Amino acid sequence: GQLTGFRLRSTALLQSFLISLKDNNGKQAVNENHTKPTERRDVGRPLSYAGGQFFFEYLVVVSLRKKDSGTDHEPQITYRFPKRENLMRFQKEEEERLLNAIPLFCFPDGNNWASLKEDKSQTFSFVLTNIDGSRKYGYCRRLLPHGKGALPEVFCIISCLGCFGLFSKILDEVEKRRQIATAVIYPFMQGLRESAFPAPGKTVRVKSFIPESGTEIIELTRPLDSRLEHVDFRSLFQCLTDEKVMYVFASAVLERRIIFLAKELSTLSECIHAIAALLYPFTWQHTYIPVLPQVLLDTVCCPTPFMVGVQTQFQRQIMDQPMEEVLIVDLCSGNFLRQVGDEQELLPHKLQEEILSSLQTQRAESQTSEKLNEIVSNVFVHFFVKTVGHYPSYIKTSSFQERPFRKAISSKLIRKFLKAFIPTQMFQLFIQEAQTRTTSQEGFFEKKIAEFQESKKKKAKQ
Repeated sequence: GQLTGFRLRSTALLQSFLISLKDNNGKQAVNENHTKPTERRDVGRPLSYAGGQFFFEYLVVVSLRKKDSGTDHEPQITYRFPKRENLMRFQKEEEERLLNAIPLFCFPDGNNWASLKEDKSQTFSFVLTNIDGSRKYGYCRRLLPHGKGALPEVFCIISCLGCFGLFSKILDEVEKRRQIATAVIYPFMQGLRESAFPAPGKTVRVKSFIPESGTEIIELTRPLDSRLEHVDFRSLFQCLTDEKVMYVFASAVLERRIIFLAKELSTLSECIHAIAALLYPFTWQHTYIPVLPQVLLDTVCCPTPFMVGVQTQFQRQIMDQPMEEVLIVDLCSGNFLRQVGDEQELLPHKLQEEILSSLQTQRAESQTSEKLNEIVSNVFVHFFVKTVGHYPSYIKTSSFQERPFRKAISSKLIRKFLKAFIPTQMFQLFIQEAQTRTTSQEGFFEKKIAEFQESKKKKAKQ
């Protein structure tokens, strides 16, 4: 199949595209999502990078071309930058696999297109996971070609770096130049490619010449807190009430099947990234496709956990699929179209009340998207601090003391939650990573744990 080698991680239909899915022992892996974890992989989580890497691997333009037969169109790459030369055979094969996969995700809407007089631009992203567990992000801006009144095209930046906000700003610059002339885009991208990706909190300045405007200096600043650089929570809370966000979070924490429906590609992309980000310090380990292409809709029949986004034009097809228990979230109406029925009972009630109270009181103070991101993330991090923040005391060199870890909590409801949460892949791999660490890691989560324990000591002394 065209997508050979890219693990989009699903079942039968996806496997018709993918071959050579191998596990670490070289055995054929039909679907690794339900197997015992063997190695830590950064799948479904915003990655943290030191500065210095290339900003991007490719900029590609994907256009719709009419097929020889019928009225259908198919997406094709009509430009790519840079064109790499002198590649070794395996590098050529990898490049070919990547370039074959991109058009499908730039136009997930299907092949039936009519000319458009106007179409507002949309920003969305997708993720491709290679067989070695490495990930590539596709940052997309869909535009209507200036003055043509024809079919939209997509400018897609492929990068190994997960930083949605930063690349959205880059795509703003691409769109601004596209309105002048396509040729104006490429000197800007060349300058960007020659710049090193900034370290957290740092800024890179890119010089760019624009006809009739002269030379501009574009400043691109990377967020100081890397856990929030691939997310913007505004769309999620505009689409769903606080309660419904919490119920979706609960379903994700316990690794259930979740389908998001929305008309706009950008809404799907932003909301799914937001739910995945709420899981910090844990990582969604299963099928994760923010915008599901039409040809892959059968993915929702997968018996293992998934988190996928589907455009509302395919809602009827989705609802007719023979699905197992699933939560279907309509981001347009803000309702659940289908649910398991126990979503309100998955998290301890006292902690649910704390989450809702914190969201309602603190969100009123958030004037910027950055502040909102920080407030929302902290609320859900605090949930994990309270439920699993005592984990370091129960990690031994060769084992994790699961039963004592659970029994250390006095609340019966939290113990009940832990009984369901401990077997999840995200928790198991988190503990596995903690066991193999050679030095103590003082990350954001560990700092929050220390702050919580210190506040408990102070209260005990009073």
